[in-house]
Amino acid sequence: MGKHRTPYPAEFRAKMVELVKAERRPKELKKEFEPSAQTIYIYGLPSRAS
Repeated sequence: MGKHRTPYPAEFRAKMVELVKAERRPKELKKEFEPSAQTIYIYGLPSRAS
């Protein structure tokens, strides 16, 4: 079994999406915040489509 952690709060995910929209790179954000760059990238996917 893999590790499971509780999901990040919606407010936190929204903040990550806003930072990505502001041209911050997920790799840069992972150094400042806990989630992996891939997780941050995934948070931004739905918003990039609109």
